[in-house]
Amino acid sequence: MSITKESELTGMQHAGEAVAYTLKQMMDYARPGMSTKELDDYGAAILSGFGARPAPKLTYGFPGCACISVDHEFCHGIPSVKRILREGSLVNIDVSAELNGFWADNGASFVLGNDIHQHQPLVEASRAILKQALEHIKGGVKIADVGHIMETAAKKKGFLVIKNLGGHGIGRGLHEQPEELLNYKNRFDQRRFKKNSVVAIETFIATTSSYATELNDGWTLVGNNGGYMAQHEHTIVVTGGKPIILTEINGIFN
Repeated sequence: MSITKESELTGMQHAGEAVAYTLKQMMDYARPGMSTKELDDYGAAILSGFGARPAPKLTYGFPGCACISVDHEFCHGIPSVKRILREGSLVNIDVSAELNGFWADNGASFVLGNDIHQHQPLVEASRAILKQALEHIKGGVKIADVGHIMETAAKKKGFLVIKNLGGHGIGRGLHEQPEELLNYKNRFDQRRFKKNSVVAIETFIATTSSYATELNDGWTLVGNNGGYMAQHEHTIVVTGGKPIILTEINGIFN
C-alpha cells in the first residue's frame, strides 16, 4: 500500500507494533524442551490481546498462528506438539497479522541457548545484511540494486541467498505489489522503490542451498541442497531518506 494520510500511518504503526512485540516475546519465551505448538499458542495469545488476527491463517488457512521453523526447516514450519526445541537449535519465527484492516509482517532467526552447532555466524550475517539493505532503501532506488547489495554481502561472508523467496509489499493485505523483492540482482527488474509505499524486507541467507523446496506437508520449505537458512524481516515505510521501521520494537538489531 501507499501511505496517503496520517490515519493510514497510524494504523500501520499499530499493526507493526503488534507483530513486533509478539515476535520479541516469543523469542524471549522459547526454551529447550518446549514444543513449537506451545510457543505458537503463547504468541497467539499475545496477538489476540492486541485484537490482531494471524495473517497466515487468515490469508492461506495456515494451521497455526506463526510460522516456526527449526534447524533444517527454512521457513513456513507448522507449529506442532511433536516438534521439540533443543539446546543450540536454529529457530525461525515469522509473525504477521491483521489489525483494524492493516497488515504487518516480521521475522527473525536465532540460536536457542548455547551455540553448540555454530549457527551464530549465519544468524549474524542475516541480521547484518538486512540492516545494510535498509540503509540503502529510499524512494527512487532500484529494487534489483538492493538485491545485489544483499547477495554481494552474503557471498563476502561465505553464504548463499535463496533465489525463489523474497520480500513483498504489504499494508491492506499480507502480500501486495511489489512482489519478489529478491535477495539478488535480477537484471530484468527495472522497478524502483516508491516513496510512501509499505514493504516487508527480508533476508534469506543460507549455507549450502540456493532454492527452497516444499515438503509433503504442503507448507514447510527446506533447501534444495540441504543446509541451514536464517531470515530476518522488518515492515517499513519507504521515504525520501531513512525508512520508517514499523516493526522496530522486535529488537532484532539490538
